[in-house]
Amino acid sequence: MTQAIIFVVFPLCLAVAACSDFLTMLIPNRVSAILLASFFVVAPLAGLGLTEIAMHLAAGLIVFSACFALFAFNIMGGGDAKLLTASAVWFGMTFSLVEFLIYVSFVGGILTMAILSLRAHTNTILASGLPVPSHLMLAKKVPYGVAIGVAAFMAYPSSPLMLAALGG
Repeated sequence: MTQAIIFVVFPLCLAVAACSDFLTMLIPNRVSAILLASFFVVAPLAGLGLTEIAMHLAAGLIVFSACFALFAFNIMGGGDAKLLTASAVWFGMTFSLVEFLIYVSFVGGILTMAILSLRAHTNTILASGLPVPSHLMLAKKVPYGVAIGVAAFMAYPSSPLMLAALGG
């Protein structure tokens, strides 16, 4: 049962967040809430002790602090900050968190360049009738939840909970 939760909840929540952000430029708060709440259910079942759980929460707190500063300077959206924080809790204070954050930066940079390129050709795309969501071309934001979701899928196999599920 625990393995099923580990294999399904985190990836499903990140996929929902990425799709929602791509289609609507919004990440539902319930996705981040489900990620955080499910961690508290899964962690003890996966064999994490109180110290390990505290380290996972510390990782979330550190990521939240950085995201809060980025949000305060209007660099990052609130939904992105909450999703990144809740995801960081699943990775904990491990190398997999560093790997995840590097992937977020890399994929986010590629996504941003792709959207800027798309926006540079807005008139051509609109005239051609390609089925591109108009908010991707007209909004001033980038749906960074997509980058967070893709990066999570890339880094999740090396996360402590996934390794516990595969080993147990």
